[in-house]
Amino acid sequence: MKKLSQIAPPAVAGVVREKTVKSAIAEIKNCVYDGADMIDLHMSCLDDSSVDALRSVISASKLPILALNYNSNYDWSPASFTEEERTESFVRAAKAGAAGIDMQGYTFDLPSKTGFCGEDKYSFTKNNPKEVVTDERVIEKQCAFIQKIHDLGAEVLLSCHTGVPMNCEQVVELALFLQKRNPDLIKIVTPAKDDDDLMESFKTMRMLKKEVSVPISYHVSGAAGILSRIINPILGGQILFSVDRYSESSTMEQLDLKTVRSIIDGIRKIT
Repeated sequence: MKKLSQIAPPAVAGVVREKTVKSAIAEIKNCVYDGADMIDLHMSCLDDSSVDALRSVISASKLPILALNYNSNYDWSPASFTEEERTESFVRAAKAGAAGIDMQGYTFDLPSKTGFCGEDKYSFTKNNPKEVVTDERVIEKQCAFIQKIHDLGAEVLLSCHTGVPMNCEQVVELALFLQKRNPDLIKIVTPAKDDDDLMESFKTMRMLKKEVSVPISYHVSGAAGILSRIINPILGGQILFSVDRYSESSTMEQLDLKTVRSIIDGIRKIT
């Protein structure tokens, strides 16, 4: 199975948020037929995330699987996993054959999920960002966990959804800070309140490609940021997250898989 970090960017990811193993396998097959390069599997939505269940889902196609646990149910209500339970699901996914796991920046420091808890001494710690940890003790624990996943043969995407707007300098400094933990990929998402934030995201993506040595995905969220979900991957972002069939569980801002597949293939013909 191809490593996530080795897929030619942008890798079109089919996002799968399903309740059962059978429905997850069916949705993966839909993604395969519509041109996905990889699958973004939300384990917390599944009613069974045992190793055997995950192995059934992961082996349903030859596409590499990025397994994540954002601690939310199918209907986006809180799943209420402890950090031990949540991180253990990553271990099960790696053992079941997932190509990689998405480790959120607050891992092992739950208070940081909803706001910054450390000393404000970096450009990216302004305005109380979510999922950002600077406590060295927590970082050491994260590094050890990343190595554990590597030892199981899987890659680690380290992600931060900051919840606060950031300029180019702040995002780049945050990415370089995260890179020191030895992830295989990095993902950063910041909100956009207007077109100025959207335009700043394009500049930021180009700088990230120049300054960060690991594959990185960056886009801005919100209605003003939708174009960044396709343009930033074209500018060098590693992963383009898309939906094959929308449902009540979908992130409606994510783009349609068939449409983005057509756009990416068309651009590759002329570049």
